[in-house]
Amino acid sequence: MHIRQRDKIVVLGIMTKMPVAGMVYLTMQYVVGLQRLGYDVYYVEAHARTPSMFMTDADDDGSGKAASFIAEMMRRFHLEDDHWAFHALHDDGRFYGLGEEQVKELYQSAALLINLHGGTRPLPEHSATGRLIYLGTDPVEVEIELHDNVQDTIDFLAPHCAFFTWGENYGRPDCKLPVSEQFKFKPTRQPVVLDLWKSDGSTGGDTFTTIGSWYQPWRPVTLNGELYHWSKHYEFLKFLDLPLRTRQAFELALSGYEETDKQMLESKGWQVRPGLAVSQDIDCYRRYIIESRGEFTVAKDQNVRLRSGWFSDRSATYLAAGRPVITQETGFSNILPTGQGLFAFSTLEEIEQAVDRINAAYEHHCRAAATLAREHFDSAVVLRRLLSDVGI
Repeated sequence: MHIRQRDKIVVLGIMTKMPVAGMVYLTMQYVVGLQRLGYDVYYVEAHARTPSMFMTDADDDGSGKAASFIAEMMRRFHLEDDHWAFHALHDDGRFYGLGEEQVKELYQSAALLINLHGGTRPLPEHSATGRLIYLGTDPVEVEIELHDNVQDTIDFLAPHCAFFTWGENYGRPDCKLPVSEQFKFKPTRQPVVLDLWKSDGSTGGDTFTTIGSWYQPWRPVTLNGELYHWSKHYEFLKFLDLPLRTRQAFELALSGYEETDKQMLESKGWQVRPGLAVSQDIDCYRRYIIESRGEFTVAKDQNVRLRSGWFSDRSATYLAAGRPVITQETGFSNILPTGQGLFAFSTLEEIEQAVDRINAAYEHHCRAAATLAREHFDSAVVLRRLLSDVGI
Protein backbone atom coordinates (compact mmCIF):
# COMPACT_ATOMS: atom_id res chain seq x y z
CA MET A 1 0.00 0.00 0.00
CA HIS A 2 1.33 3.44 -0.92
CA ILE A 3 -0.09 6.53 0.79
CA ARG A 4 0.99 10.02 -0.23
CA GLN A 5 0.39 13.34 1.46
CA ARG A 6 -2.99 14.83 0.48
CA ASP A 7 -4.34 11.34 -0.10
CA LYS A 8 -7.66 10.85 1.66
CA ILE A 9 -7.78 9.02 4.99
CA VAL A 10 -11.07 8.12 6.69
CA VAL A 11 -11.28 7.71 10.47
CA LEU A 12 -14.31 5.58 11.38
CA GLY A 13 -15.22 6.43 14.98
CA ILE A 14 -17.90 6.20 17.68
CA MET A 15 -17.80 9.62 19.38
CA THR A 16 -21.60 9.87 19.55
CA LYS A 17 -21.86 6.58 21.44
CA MET A 18 -19.87 8.17 24.30
CA PRO A 19 -19.93 11.95 23.69
CA VAL A 20 -17.60 12.79 26.56
CA ALA A 21 -14.38 14.77 26.42
CA GLY A 22 -12.04 11.80 26.80
CA MET A 23 -13.54 10.05 23.79
CA VAL A 24 -13.54 13.28 21.79
CA TYR A 25 -9.85 13.92 22.44
CA LEU A 26 -8.93 10.28 21.78
CA THR A 27 -10.67 10.42 18.39
CA MET A 28 -9.86 13.93 17.27
CA GLN A 29 -6.15 13.58 17.96
CA TYR A 30 -6.09 10.91 15.25
CA VAL A 31 -7.98 13.21 12.88
CA VAL A 32 -5.97 16.36 13.67
CA GLY A 33 -2.67 14.47 13.81
CA LEU A 34 -3.17 12.91 10.38
CA GLN A 35 -4.25 16.24 8.95
CA ARG A 36 -1.09 17.90 10.26
CA LEU A 37 0.97 15.26 8.49
CA GLY A 38 -0.54 16.56 5.26
CA TYR A 39 -3.37 14.10 4.59
CA ASP A 40 -6.93 14.95 3.57
CA VAL A 41 -8.73 13.49 6.60
CA TYR A 42 -12.44 12.72 6.95
CA TYR A 43 -14.34 11.60 10.06
CA VAL A 44 -17.26 9.20 9.57
CA GLU A 45 -19.62 7.42 11.96
CA ALA A 46 -21.39 4.42 10.44
CA HIS A 47 -21.65 1.99 13.32
CA ALA A 48 -25.39 1.41 13.96
CA ARG A 49 -25.07 2.31 17.65
CA THR A 50 -28.03 4.32 18.92
CA PRO A 51 -26.81 7.74 20.20
CA SER A 52 -28.73 7.22 23.45
CA MET A 53 -26.74 9.73 25.51
CA PHE A 54 -28.34 12.52 23.46
CA MET A 55 -31.87 11.18 24.04
CA THR A 56 -34.21 11.67 26.98
CA ASP A 57 -37.13 9.74 25.42
CA ALA A 58 -37.82 7.52 22.42
CA ASP A 59 -39.20 10.40 20.35
CA ASP A 60 -36.02 12.48 20.54
CA ASP A 61 -34.19 13.13 17.28
CA GLY A 62 -31.08 11.30 18.41
CA SER A 63 -29.63 11.20 14.90
CA GLY A 64 -29.96 14.95 14.44
CA LYS A 65 -28.42 15.66 17.84
CA ALA A 66 -25.56 13.26 17.15
CA ALA A 67 -24.86 14.91 13.80
CA SER A 68 -24.91 18.35 15.42
CA PHE A 69 -22.43 17.14 18.03
CA ILE A 70 -20.00 15.92 15.36
CA ALA A 71 -20.33 19.18 13.43
CA GLU A 72 -19.60 21.16 16.60
CA MET A 73 -16.53 19.06 17.43
CA MET A 74 -15.17 19.52 13.92
CA ARG A 75 -15.51 23.28 14.34
CA ARG A 76 -13.95 23.22 17.82
CA PHE A 77 -10.85 21.55 16.37
CA HIS A 78 -10.80 23.92 13.37
CA LEU A 79 -11.59 21.19 10.85
CA GLU A 80 -13.55 21.58 7.65
CA ASP A 81 -17.35 21.40 7.67
CA ASP A 82 -17.45 19.18 4.57
CA HIS A 83 -15.13 16.55 6.02
CA TRP A 84 -17.52 14.54 8.19
CA ALA A 85 -20.54 12.26 7.88
CA PHE A 86 -22.98 10.51 10.19
CA HIS A 87 -24.77 7.52 8.71
CA ALA A 88 -27.79 6.76 10.91
CA LEU A 89 -27.66 2.99 10.47
CA HIS A 90 -29.39 2.52 13.82
CA ASP A 91 -32.48 4.29 12.49
CA ASP A 92 -33.57 5.16 8.93
CA GLY A 93 -30.15 5.08 7.29
CA ARG A 94 -30.16 8.82 6.64
CA PHE A 95 -26.86 10.60 5.94
CA TYR A 96 -25.85 13.79 7.73
CA GLY A 97 -22.93 15.99 6.73
CA LEU A 98 -21.68 14.40 3.52
CA GLY A 99 -24.44 12.83 1.40
CA GLU A 100 -24.78 9.17 0.51
CA GLU A 101 -23.08 9.40 -2.89
CA GLN A 102 -20.28 11.52 -1.44
CA VAL A 103 -19.63 8.95 1.29
CA LYS A 104 -19.63 6.06 -1.18
CA GLU A 105 -17.15 7.92 -3.39
CA LEU A 106 -15.03 8.69 -0.31
CA TYR A 107 -14.81 5.01 0.62
CA GLN A 108 -13.77 4.19 -2.95
CA SER A 109 -11.17 6.93 -3.25
CA ALA A 110 -9.65 6.86 0.26
CA ALA A 111 -6.11 5.57 0.52
CA LEU A 112 -6.84 4.26 4.02
CA LEU A 113 -9.84 3.65 6.28
CA ILE A 114 -9.11 3.33 10.01
CA ASN A 115 -11.66 1.38 12.05
CA LEU A 116 -10.90 3.09 15.35
CA HIS A 117 -11.67 0.93 18.43
CA GLY A 118 -12.96 -1.68 15.99
CA GLY A 119 -16.21 0.15 16.74
CA THR A 120 -17.62 -0.04 13.21
CA ARG A 121 -18.88 -3.32 11.79
CA PRO A 122 -17.28 -3.52 8.35
CA LEU A 123 -19.67 -3.02 5.45
CA PRO A 124 -18.77 -4.18 1.94
CA GLU A 125 -18.14 -0.58 0.90
CA HIS A 126 -15.59 -0.16 3.73
CA SER A 127 -13.45 -3.10 2.71
CA ALA A 128 -14.03 -3.21 -1.07
CA THR A 129 -10.70 -1.55 -1.88
CA GLY A 130 -8.65 -3.60 0.59
CA ARG A 131 -7.62 -0.51 2.57
CA LEU A 132 -9.54 -0.97 5.84
CA ILE A 133 -7.43 -1.41 8.99
CA TYR A 134 -8.46 -2.45 12.51
CA LEU A 135 -7.17 -0.34 15.41
CA GLY A 136 -8.04 -1.81 18.79
CA THR A 137 -7.81 0.54 21.77
CA ASP A 138 -8.97 -1.97 24.42
CA PRO A 139 -6.96 -5.18 24.23
CA VAL A 140 -7.92 -8.54 25.82
CA GLU A 141 -11.50 -9.35 24.75
CA VAL A 142 -10.82 -9.72 21.02
CA GLU A 143 -7.60 -11.66 21.60
CA ILE A 144 -9.36 -14.13 23.90
CA GLU A 145 -12.28 -14.53 21.48
CA LEU A 146 -9.81 -15.39 18.73
CA HIS A 147 -8.19 -17.93 21.06
CA ASP A 148 -11.65 -19.41 21.62
CA ASN A 149 -12.37 -19.43 17.86
CA VAL A 150 -15.45 -17.22 18.16
CA GLN A 151 -16.67 -17.16 14.58
CA ASP A 152 -18.35 -13.75 14.81
CA THR A 153 -15.03 -12.18 15.87
CA ILE A 154 -13.15 -13.95 13.07
CA ASP A 155 -15.75 -12.78 10.54
CA PHE A 156 -15.59 -9.23 11.94
CA LEU A 157 -11.81 -8.99 11.58
CA ALA A 158 -11.48 -10.76 8.23
CA PRO A 159 -12.35 -7.75 5.99
CA HIS A 160 -9.46 -5.71 7.43
CA CYS A 161 -6.05 -5.66 5.75
CA ALA A 162 -3.95 -4.84 8.85
CA PHE A 163 -4.40 -5.06 12.60
CA PHE A 164 -3.18 -2.84 15.43
CA THR A 165 -3.52 -2.96 19.23
CA TRP A 166 -2.85 -0.63 22.13
CA GLY A 167 -1.65 -3.73 23.98
CA GLU A 168 2.01 -2.95 23.35
CA ASN A 169 3.29 -5.91 25.39
CA TYR A 170 1.30 -8.33 23.20
CA GLY A 171 3.46 -11.23 22.04
CA ARG A 172 6.24 -10.62 24.56
CA PRO A 173 7.28 -13.44 26.92
CA ASP A 174 5.59 -12.00 30.04
CA CYS A 175 2.27 -11.20 28.31
CA LYS A 176 -0.35 -13.86 29.03
CA LEU A 177 -2.66 -12.94 26.16
CA PRO A 178 -2.87 -15.71 23.56
CA VAL A 179 -1.28 -14.74 20.24
CA SER A 180 -3.35 -15.16 17.09
CA GLU A 181 -1.74 -16.94 14.17
CA GLN A 182 -4.45 -15.82 11.76
CA PHE A 183 -4.40 -12.09 12.55
CA LYS A 184 -1.01 -10.44 13.02
CA PHE A 185 -1.50 -7.58 15.49
CA LYS A 186 1.08 -4.79 15.59
CA PRO A 187 1.54 -2.49 18.61
CA THR A 188 0.55 1.16 18.49
CA ARG A 189 -0.45 3.83 20.99
CA GLN A 190 -2.50 7.00 21.40
CA PRO A 191 -1.25 9.90 19.28
CA VAL A 192 -1.20 13.17 21.23
CA VAL A 193 -1.35 16.57 19.54
CA LEU A 194 1.04 18.20 21.97
CA ASP A 195 0.03 21.85 21.57
CA LEU A 196 -3.52 21.00 22.67
CA TRP A 197 -2.10 20.33 26.15
CA LYS A 198 0.14 23.34 26.70
CA SER A 199 -0.13 24.32 30.33
CA ASP A 200 -0.19 28.08 29.66
CA GLY A 201 2.26 28.71 32.48
CA SER A 202 0.33 26.77 35.14
CA THR A 203 2.63 25.05 37.61
CA GLY A 204 0.11 22.40 38.63
CA GLY A 205 -2.15 22.17 41.62
CA ASP A 206 -1.93 20.39 44.95
CA THR A 207 -4.01 17.31 44.06
CA PHE A 208 -3.33 14.14 42.10
CA THR A 209 -6.44 13.43 40.04
CA THR A 210 -7.91 11.04 37.50
CA ILE A 211 -11.11 10.73 35.48
CA GLY A 212 -12.91 7.46 34.91
CA SER A 213 -15.62 5.01 35.93
CA TRP A 214 -15.91 3.25 39.28
CA TYR A 215 -18.26 0.32 38.70
CA GLN A 216 -18.69 -1.32 35.29
CA PRO A 217 -20.02 -4.85 35.79
CA TRP A 218 -20.06 -5.73 32.09
CA ARG A 219 -17.42 -7.29 29.83
CA PRO A 220 -15.64 -9.72 32.16
CA VAL A 221 -13.69 -12.37 30.23
CA THR A 222 -12.55 -15.91 30.98
CA LEU A 223 -9.25 -17.40 29.85
CA ASN A 224 -8.27 -20.96 30.72
CA GLY A 225 -11.02 -21.07 33.34
CA GLU A 226 -9.93 -17.86 35.11
CA LEU A 227 -12.14 -14.76 35.29
CA TYR A 228 -10.69 -11.32 34.49
CA HIS A 229 -12.61 -8.17 35.36
CA TRP A 230 -13.31 -5.01 33.35
CA SER A 231 -14.50 -2.78 36.20
CA LYS A 232 -11.73 -0.62 37.70
CA HIS A 233 -13.24 -0.55 41.18
CA TYR A 234 -11.67 -3.95 41.89
CA GLU A 235 -8.21 -2.36 41.51
CA PHE A 236 -9.00 0.88 43.36
CA LEU A 237 -10.17 -1.18 46.35
CA LYS A 238 -6.67 -2.66 46.68
CA PHE A 239 -5.23 0.82 47.36
CA LEU A 240 -7.98 2.40 49.43
CA ASP A 241 -5.66 3.41 52.26
CA LEU A 242 -3.36 5.47 50.04
CA PRO A 243 -4.54 8.95 51.17
CA LEU A 244 -4.32 7.91 54.82
CA ARG A 245 -0.71 6.80 54.35
CA THR A 246 0.52 9.99 52.72
CA ARG A 247 0.06 13.72 53.18
CA GLN A 248 -0.85 13.99 49.52
CA ALA A 249 -4.35 14.94 48.29
CA PHE A 250 -6.05 12.60 45.78
CA GLU A 251 -9.26 13.22 43.85
CA LEU A 252 -11.32 10.86 41.68
CA ALA A 253 -13.68 12.33 39.07
CA LEU A 254 -15.93 9.31 38.70
CA SER A 255 -18.94 8.01 36.84
CA GLY A 256 -20.82 4.85 37.76
CA TYR A 257 -20.76 5.10 41.56
CA GLU A 258 -23.39 5.06 44.30
CA GLU A 259 -23.58 7.38 47.29
CA THR A 260 -22.35 4.53 49.52
CA ASP A 261 -19.25 4.22 47.32
CA LYS A 262 -18.59 7.94 47.66
CA GLN A 263 -18.96 7.79 51.42
CA MET A 264 -16.61 4.82 51.65
CA LEU A 265 -13.95 6.55 49.53
CA GLU A 266 -14.24 9.82 51.46
CA SER A 267 -13.90 7.96 54.75
CA LYS A 268 -10.50 6.83 53.49
CA GLY A 269 -9.44 10.36 52.58
CA TRP A 270 -10.27 10.43 48.86
CA GLN A 271 -11.93 13.47 47.32
CA VAL A 272 -14.72 12.46 44.92
CA ARG A 273 -16.55 14.50 42.31
CA PRO A 274 -18.97 13.50 39.52
CA GLY A 275 -17.06 12.56 36.38
CA LEU A 276 -19.54 14.18 34.01
CA ALA A 277 -18.97 17.54 35.69
CA VAL A 278 -15.45 17.33 34.25
CA SER A 279 -16.12 15.38 31.05
CA GLN A 280 -19.16 17.05 29.47
CA ASP A 281 -17.08 19.95 28.15
CA ILE A 282 -13.75 19.51 26.36
CA ASP A 283 -12.32 22.76 27.74
CA CYS A 284 -13.25 21.85 31.32
CA TYR A 285 -11.69 18.41 30.86
CA ARG A 286 -8.47 19.88 29.49
CA ARG A 287 -8.29 22.47 32.28
CA TYR A 288 -8.87 19.78 34.94
CA ILE A 289 -5.84 17.84 33.68
CA ILE A 290 -3.59 20.88 33.32
CA GLU A 291 -4.47 22.22 36.79
CA SER A 292 -3.80 18.87 38.50
CA ARG A 293 -0.56 18.09 40.30
CA GLY A 294 -0.40 14.86 38.32
CA GLU A 295 -2.38 11.71 37.76
CA PHE A 296 -2.82 8.73 40.03
CA THR A 297 -4.89 5.94 38.54
CA VAL A 298 -5.34 2.20 38.26
CA ALA A 299 -5.89 -0.05 35.23
CA LYS A 300 -8.41 -2.77 34.52
CA ASP A 301 -7.74 -6.15 36.10
CA GLN A 302 -7.71 -7.66 32.60
CA ASN A 303 -4.74 -5.57 31.54
CA VAL A 304 -2.95 -5.85 34.89
CA ARG A 305 -2.91 -9.62 35.33
CA LEU A 306 -2.57 -10.46 31.63
CA ARG A 307 0.15 -7.79 31.21
CA SER A 308 -1.18 -6.53 27.90
CA GLY A 309 0.99 -3.41 27.99
CA TRP A 310 -2.05 -1.14 27.58
CA PHE A 311 -1.46 2.50 28.52
CA SER A 312 -4.21 5.05 29.06
CA ASP A 313 -4.84 7.73 26.43
CA ARG A 314 -5.83 10.03 29.30
CA SER A 315 -2.51 9.40 31.07
CA ALA A 316 -0.73 10.32 27.83
CA THR A 317 -2.43 13.72 27.91
CA TYR A 318 -1.40 14.29 31.54
CA LEU A 319 2.18 13.67 30.42
CA ALA A 320 1.76 16.05 27.48
CA ALA A 321 0.54 18.73 29.91
CA GLY A 322 3.75 18.25 31.90
CA ARG A 323 2.00 16.45 34.75
CA PRO A 324 3.65 13.36 36.28
CA VAL A 325 1.71 10.11 36.12
CA ILE A 326 1.57 7.26 38.65
CA THR A 327 -0.30 4.37 37.09
CA GLN A 328 -0.72 0.65 37.62
CA GLU A 329 1.70 -1.67 35.86
CA THR A 330 0.28 -3.55 32.87
CA GLY A 331 3.59 -4.43 31.28
CA PHE A 332 3.93 -1.00 29.68
CA SER A 333 7.25 -0.46 31.46
CA ASN A 334 8.72 -2.95 28.98
CA ILE A 335 8.12 -0.28 26.33
CA LEU A 336 8.00 3.14 28.01
CA PRO A 337 10.72 4.54 30.30
CA THR A 338 9.65 4.88 33.93
CA GLY A 339 11.07 6.53 37.05
CA GLN A 340 11.20 10.09 35.68
CA GLY A 341 7.81 11.73 35.15
CA LEU A 342 6.09 8.34 34.76
CA PHE A 343 5.89 5.70 37.50
CA ALA A 344 4.50 2.17 37.28
CA PHE A 345 3.29 0.49 40.46
CA SER A 346 2.04 -2.87 41.65
CA THR A 347 2.06 -2.25 45.41
CA LEU A 348 0.93 0.45 47.81
CA GLU A 349 4.53 1.00 48.87
CA GLU A 350 5.55 1.72 45.27
CA ILE A 351 2.84 4.39 45.03
CA GLU A 352 4.09 6.04 48.22
CA GLN A 353 7.65 6.03 46.91
CA ALA A 354 6.52 7.58 43.61
CA VAL A 355 4.61 10.34 45.40
CA ASP A 356 7.65 11.13 47.57
CA ARG A 357 9.99 11.23 44.56
CA ILE A 358 7.68 13.51 42.59
CA ASN A 359 7.10 15.90 45.48
CA ALA A 360 10.80 16.06 46.26
CA ALA A 361 11.63 17.29 42.74
CA TYR A 362 8.31 18.32 41.25
CA GLU A 363 9.51 20.62 38.46
CA HIS A 364 12.04 18.03 37.34
CA HIS A 365 9.34 15.37 37.01
CA CYS A 366 7.03 17.80 35.19
CA ARG A 367 9.75 18.40 32.60
CA ALA A 368 10.42 14.67 32.39
CA ALA A 369 6.72 13.98 31.79
CA ALA A 370 6.60 16.50 28.94
CA THR A 371 9.76 15.07 27.41
CA LEU A 372 8.37 11.54 27.57
CA ALA A 373 5.17 12.69 25.84
CA ARG A 374 7.14 14.48 23.14
CA GLU A 375 9.40 11.50 22.45
CA HIS A 376 6.83 8.70 22.67
CA PHE A 377 3.30 10.09 22.14
CA ASP A 378 3.70 13.01 19.73
CA SER A 379 1.08 12.45 17.03
CA ALA A 380 3.67 12.96 14.30
CA VAL A 381 5.83 10.18 15.74
CA VAL A 382 3.00 7.74 16.48
CA LEU A 383 1.08 8.21 13.24
CA ARG A 384 4.13 8.09 10.97
CA ARG A 385 4.97 4.73 12.51
CA LEU A 386 1.37 3.54 12.10
CA LEU A 387 1.35 4.51 8.44
CA SER A 388 4.78 2.94 7.94
CA ASP A 389 3.51 -0.31 9.46
CA VAL A 390 0.62 -0.26 7.00
CA GLY A 391 3.26 -0.45 4.30
CA ILE A 392 4.31 3.00 3.14
